[in-house]
Amino acid sequence: MARADFGFSGFLWRFIPALALVFLTYNPLKWSYFHWVMQPEGDSIPLKVLVGIILLIGYGVYLTATFKSMGPIGVIIVIVFFLVLLWVFYSYGWLQINDPSEFAWVALIIIALTLAIGMSWSGFWRRMTGQVTTDSVDDDPHD
Repeated sequence: MARADFGFSGFLWRFIPALALVFLTYNPLKWSYFHWVMQPEGDSIPLKVLVGIILLIGYGVYLTATFKSMGPIGVIIVIVFFLVLLWVFYSYGWLQINDPSEFAWVALIIIALTLAIGMSWSGFWRRMTGQVTTDSVDDDPHD
């Protein structure tokens, strides 16, 4: 059974795998799935396909949970929130983005945060309101 209390550690347990998923897919260090797949040499095509499928499964889990818990409007609101927050940080000089790789790091962190918030939304909601959210599964499609 799931724990009744949801806190910062619960969020971290969702954020760290989301961050790993996003950074393993692409990162400016050029040590990522994207850069590995773009290398023409090597006979590791089956391994590249396998790793790609594993990453797709990870994205499937996170995106399904995110869109089911927050909906498309909620996802857009979270992304807009982070973009406006970046705008504020940039306006006050707290954040300087001088080259594309810095922008990529910020964008990847925003993507990971959005996925982690979506994965955690039910826990946040339960803690804020006391209401539990569930998916209803209908066995009879004729009802």
